[in-house]
Amino acid sequence: MSALEPLRLYGRYFATSIRSQLQYRASVVMLTIGHLLMTGVEFFGMWALFDRFGHLQQWRLAEVALLYGMANIAFAISEAVGRGFKAFGQMVRKGDFDRLLLRPRGTAFQVCAQHFELVRLGRLLQGLAVLGYAIVELGLLDAGSRLLLLLTAIIGGACVFTGLFILQATTAFWTVESLEIFATVTYGGVETTQYPMSIYRDGFRSVFTFVVPLVFVNYVPGLAILGRPQTIGPWWLAWISPLIGLAFLLLCLRLWRLGVRHYRSTGS
Repeated sequence: MSALEPLRLYGRYFATSIRSQLQYRASVVMLTIGHLLMTGVEFFGMWALFDRFGHLQQWRLAEVALLYGMANIAFAISEAVGRGFKAFGQMVRKGDFDRLLLRPRGTAFQVCAQHFELVRLGRLLQGLAVLGYAIVELGLLDAGSRLLLLLTAIIGGACVFTGLFILQATTAFWTVESLEIFATVTYGGVETTQYPMSIYRDGFRSVFTFVVPLVFVNYVPGLAILGRPQTIGPWWLAWISPLIGLAFLLLCLRLWRLGVRHYRSTGS
């Protein structure tokens, strides 16, 4: 089998999902605009905060906007491609996961590829707009290596959020329903990473460094991009942040495979 075959198959899944969603184009457009406006209100609240107080622990609006844009773009990518894991509990409850076990493809691949959320483009577009503002305002357009770090950090951040969606889905192998408590580190996590981690207490930062590596989504690489001194670990940690995100995703996939081995059909 060709190494590119999984990509071709994913492309077919992707095209099929897009075609099915575009059967209701007005609905897709309205939902996309809704996501855009909803996340836009979040940034408006951030702008109001800085307009009133000027700075947040010596962080300016443009600097926080950089973190905000990185986090929201990474999360939008993860939410779009990993939506199948979010709804996985229903698949287990109905017994539909049994069909995936009979197919000659990895189960994680099938769950990931079965649905692509087109409406998540709203958050993606808003994140791109905020990030573009931050890059221009901070004069980063000609910062070659730092822009490369920015791009790879977003990819690494998407890996972290996707890993969290996989962990949430994995719990369904034992609980039938995926545990919604994970929303505190997925949707709650993206809210947390929109602001500098330095504003939170030490214990909170430790959890999001050593347990759930959200600091590597945007804060640690963001310090290097902004030329700020590194406050978590050595300076080179920022440059391997994308690899930490990838390693976390691979770890979550190993836990997924452990869950598959312990899966017992609900008998539905």
